[in-house]
Order: sequence, then C-alpha cells, then structure tokens
Amino acid sequence: MDSVYMVQTLLTGLANGAIYGLVALGFVLLVNAVNIINFAQGEFVMLGAFLAYTFGAVLSLPFWAAFLLVLASSALIGVLFERTAYRPLRQADGPTYLVATMAASVAIRNIAQNIWGSVPFAYDEPFGRRVIALGSYILVPQHLFILGVTLVLVALLWLFFFHTRLGKLMRAAAQDRDAARLLGVPVRRIGTYTFMLAGATGGMAGILVAPVYFVNLDMGFIMGLKAFVAAIIGGWGSIPGALLGGLLLGLAEQMGTAYISSAYKDAFAFLVLIGFLLFLPRGLFGERVAEKA
Repeated sequence: MDSVYMVQTLLTGLANGAIYGLVALGFVLLVNAVNIINFAQGEFVMLGAFLAYTFGAVLSLPFWAAFLLVLASSALIGVLFERTAYRPLRQADGPTYLVATMAASVAIRNIAQNIWGSVPFAYDEPFGRRVIALGSYILVPQHLFILGVTLVLVALLWLFFFHTRLGKLMRAAAQDRDAARLLGVPVRRIGTYTFMLAGATGGMAGILVAPVYFVNLDMGFIMGLKAFVAAIIGGWGSIPGALLGGLLLGLAEQMGTAYISSAYKDAFAFLVLIGFLLFLPRGLFGERVAEKA
C-alpha cells in the first residue's frame, strides 16, 4: 500500500511540476527575447483558465475548439500587454519594468474580478472525473495529458529558439538590442512576437490546470510565484531547465505534503529555492559568467 501511495504521489507531483514548468517557460521566453521579467505571467494563466471555463462550460464549445480559442485569445492578450505595459517603457531600466509588470498584474486581476466575479468555478473538461485503473494504481488522465502537452511544447520551443531564424533573432535582440537593431533585426516586431508566445503559453497552462484546481482569481499569483522559483532552479533563461525545475519543485512540494504536512505545502517551494541559492546558485542549467578582472 505504501508503494502505491508513493507512486500516486509522484505522479501528482510530476503533473503539478509540469504546470509550474510550463508557466516558467513564459518567464524564460521573455528573458531570452526581450530580457525582462514579467511578474504578470501568472495572471495569463488565470485568464486562460477563466477563458477555458467561458468557452467550454458557459458557451458549451467542444474542448478542442475551446483550447484553440484560449490560445488565440491569450496570444492577443499578450500583444495588448506588450503595447500597454512594455512598449511605452522600452527605454526604461530593469526596476521600472518590474514595477510596471506588478502594476499590470494587479490591473489584470481587477479586470478579471469585474468580468467573472470572485466565486470559483469548476471546469472538468476534457476527461471529467474519469480515472484509469491499472491494478492497484489509479491514473488521472488529466495528469498524463498535462505531462504530454508540456513535454511536446518544451521540445518545440527549444527547437524554435535554437534552430530557427526567428528564434535566433529573438535571442540576439535580448543580448544586445542596439547591436541587433543596427544589424537589421526588427527588434520591436520581435518583442510583439515574444509576448504573443508568452501569452499563449500562459493560456495553455491555464486550460491545462483548470480541471485540476477550481478556476479562481488567486491561482495566477500562486502559479506565477512557483513558476518563478522553478525558472531559478532550472537556470535562469534555460528552456529545458524551466521544465526540470518545475518538475523538481512539484515533486518536492507533493512529497513534503504527503509525508510531512500539508500545512506547509507552499513553504516547500521556497525551502527548495533557498537550498539551490546556497549550494547551486546558477541553477541546474545556468551558464557560467566570467567576472572581469
């Protein structure tokens, strides 16, 4: 019975960690392309979950139609965010961006509250409450779906950034905007594309996590905070690291909840972060940066 419980705990932790990794990809995308940290990334997840509920439960659209509509809507939200919170401040320094994204996060949350209210919603698509029984083991289809989609997306994003012209242009623009502009890189357009991709990634995380948790206004803040921790654990700016950091975080959180106490569920994430900052500050895939003499 203990081994069965452990396997169930591991699967749940991996599914939760895949969501953290998926949200962390939004941070990594923006760091790799426009070199900023977007603390409103978690709110993209919240909006994606609410949009999934609206398209799927309220409008009764098939899951795949709702899925595509959420991606398209989230990409559009990313563009609007870029035009309002990033582009007017593109000449500003890093702290200004941080404050701007925090303010945007509060604004998005207030807008969502005015549209959907503060009462949580349940959204069970596409698998409902069905489970898969394999002997003594019970598998949740949604967890397997989350893991599969996240792995595929991480692989596609890694190929995109390192093996396509547009991905290389995004990375060049992040390293030195002025030099990239002098070489003919359309820096402004690159920024728009990146926010579209980050918005769509957050929306995808929202529609994947909506059946696992109640759709509510607080989910974006929690997801964004843990995804930020996952991105640091994986190595800031690393796409595979974002996924692995999320998986490790999800496992640590779930194992701690199962075998220590559920009262400290959210604290485990920060204990893991402190451990990495003390013993592996660059993260799992962080690049070594030479110091000037």
